[in-house]
Amino acid sequence: MIQTHTILVVDDDAAHRTMLHALLREWGYRVVEADDGATAIEAVRKRFFDMVLMDVRMLRVSGLQALENIQAFNPALPVIIMTAYSSIESAVEALQKGAYDYLTKPLDFEKLKFTIQRAMEHLALREENRTLKETLGRQFDRRQIIGSSPAMVRLLDTVARVAPSEATVLIHGESGTGKELIAGAIHFNSHRKQGPFVGINCAALTETLLESELFGHERGAFTGAERRKDGCFQRAHGGSLFLDEVSEMSSTMQAKLLRVIQEREVTRVGGETARPVDVRVICATNKDLQQLTAAGTFREDLYYRLNVVGLHLPPLRGRKQDVPLLAQHFLETLGAKNNKRLKGYTPRAMDAIVRHDWPGNVRELMNAVERGVVLAQTEYLDLADLRISDEPIDEPAQMPTAGQDLGLLERAEMDTISAALRTTGGNKTQAARQLGITRKTLHNKLKKYGLDG
Repeated sequence: MIQTHTILVVDDDAAHRTMLHALLREWGYRVVEADDGATAIEAVRKRFFDMVLMDVRMLRVSGLQALENIQAFNPALPVIIMTAYSSIESAVEALQKGAYDYLTKPLDFEKLKFTIQRAMEHLALREENRTLKETLGRQFDRRQIIGSSPAMVRLLDTVARVAPSEATVLIHGESGTGKELIAGAIHFNSHRKQGPFVGINCAALTETLLESELFGHERGAFTGAERRKDGCFQRAHGGSLFLDEVSEMSSTMQAKLLRVIQEREVTRVGGETARPVDVRVICATNKDLQQLTAAGTFREDLYYRLNVVGLHLPPLRGRKQDVPLLAQHFLETLGAKNNKRLKGYTPRAMDAIVRHDWPGNVRELMNAVERGVVLAQTEYLDLADLRISDEPIDEPAQMPTAGQDLGLLERAEMDTISAALRTTGGNKTQAARQLGITRKTLHNKLKKYGLDG
């Protein structure tokens, strides 16, 4: 089989370098030469190589120095070190610094050939594993969708039944609830999972751009169309197309979308030839399409085409028991992403998280946790780190009667609030900031303890 891999040969011995060049070319590899470690570093930064074959001893920049720089730039690039018998300790050091392997001079050509082949196979296997992991990571797995509330269990049961079918699906839910995640779950749990999953936000584009993005265009179809382009329908051929915020389409675009879904063929903008497409359509909206249809702003025939199976994704306030699970999940994933080792939340922080209505839903919760992770100064995320605005409180607002016996924690809280107000001269905004709570929370607590006068 003809090899097309490119190997960078680094050696300040011109004769040895020429010999290796000829040998590797005979084995079917492309070869680029470098006469020093510095030249090798520059070459790796300028272009891609499948492998580096490099001598240890060189006059200006040694192989070990070059190895460190190459590893820092691209740690995935395999580097095979060549060294004399008298410099085995250098070879060991090279392995410790990240070299793939080492060979001793004079080179055993059969061993050199085997080592290069093994490294190339290792690269191919690693790339195959990476691709497989990416694909598997995107496939539907109930454990990847966080939620154990009855509403989410019912939704996921429906998704599991709907996914293997060819039915068009309409997902309804507020912004930030995770509609694209559910759409991906449907695709990756269907027989189309080996095909592409293409998504587009219909609200983010003008009508002209949306038409071009969906159906493609021919060269010269409009100003700036310098080349022919396939649209989302063609790119999603054999897979699924996710249309987010489909309610924002103009009436003209609704009519064109309906025709493509009915005829299962698409014509590029500026073109005349219709091309067949095999695509499953999954749509999402944060508006009530049925109401828009009744109002005449959304086509009734398109609505029934899209809503073969309707799914409702509940907001976070409708599945409160999922909030702690999501918060912990985000703490772990975002902590790892930001190199923070956090053990959990303080009771005050978790209480606020559960009480908050989360109008931005899962997206808002994730953003709040990430902000907290970045700002956290201890191993436990506190309320001040999260900075949740307008935190809703369900605590009773009545003033305690003379006979009411405050608990130890309540009395301590009341004393802390009183002290903060004295410190700030009665300024409630400053007192709330000092206590790490919102002004609304402070107002409720003042009423609770009879301090609002």
